[in-house]
Amino acid sequence: MFGLSKTKLRIETSARPSKERVTVLLPVLNEADRIGPCLAALCQQPEEVHEILVIDGGSSDDTQAIVQRQQRLDARVRLIDASPVDPRWTGKAWGLYQGLQSSAAISDWILCVDADVGVQPQLVRSLLHHAQRSGVKIFSVATAQRLSGYLDAVIHPAMLTTLIYRFGSPGRATANRHRVQANGQCFFAPREVLLRTEAFQAAQSSLCEDITIARRLAACGEPIGFYESAGLVEVKMYDSWRATWNNWPRSLPMRDQYFGWREALALLGVLLVQALPLPILILATLLNWPLPVVIIGGFFLLLRLGVLCGTARAYPGRPWSYWLSPLADLAVVLRIIQFALRRQQSWRGRTYRRGKGGVFEPVGDNQ
Repeated sequence: MFGLSKTKLRIETSARPSKERVTVLLPVLNEADRIGPCLAALCQQPEEVHEILVIDGGSSDDTQAIVQRQQRLDARVRLIDASPVDPRWTGKAWGLYQGLQSSAAISDWILCVDADVGVQPQLVRSLLHHAQRSGVKIFSVATAQRLSGYLDAVIHPAMLTTLIYRFGSPGRATANRHRVQANGQCFFAPREVLLRTEAFQAAQSSLCEDITIARRLAACGEPIGFYESAGLVEVKMYDSWRATWNNWPRSLPMRDQYFGWREALALLGVLLVQALPLPILILATLLNWPLPVVIIGGFFLLLRLGVLCGTARAYPGRPWSYWLSPLADLAVVLRIIQFALRRQQSWRGRTYRRGKGGVFEPVGDNQ
């Protein structure tokens, strides 16, 4: 019933009131440059939002002061100081867990967002309406992406496309943990299910906590959806192309305790189907390779251009260089595979080493 179907759904914008209540979880660490607009937008949500919990993992900038100012304007905002982070946990997973444990029992739903996210006032009601309309209770939003510049418009879409090749386009739900998609920038689920399945605890040693949470839920038999919306959520992930290049490949391989041969094969498939057709077609043309090679390369290149046209709607206001992003495919895919093979990763000032079972453990002074 919840496998990959031909019918694709979207989250429709809705202003229909609901009696259900929602807790928003916003884990942060040194987000002074971004949290102000995010919080202001969240405070525009209607009364369905019972509380907005900002879980701070030990910020050394003005993050907490900004939250406290917003708290004086809206009593639903509450700052939770979750420092120091338990050394057995990664930072964001720890924040989500602490937020869930602190959430009010009156709340029926948990909405997880990131500080770089901007939301429309109709978001929560639209999510509640979608859950009722679709019958899928756990799902993420495929957020609209704001790019930092021309080079980012080449790199970021190439990275996003690797997800399309591995998991397909948004619009479906599945309980197959090898096929689930998730986006921690905007994730919606029943509070009871998250508590019962211990989904946040499952992500305590993950550097891709959103996909690990989704895989845990799917392993417990819960269908997970991933849907586009009509501009309800947008995000600017990174401030420069260098930040995109250096940071996003950390999570894109999705190495966690659920990573196995199927996931490794999917990465290999991305190399063969997304990254190599253009170089092969160029070489085949220059070196007069057999016609079947040219035809196969041309077919997969046309497929890639079709995906490029399809993902364009994820980038409102995209610069012209977006259309050159297939030129970055080979470099991007090799970069992701490089990160997939790394045993040691650094993120948010902490260093982790991949141990047995795919879990990441802190090393050095982090412990």
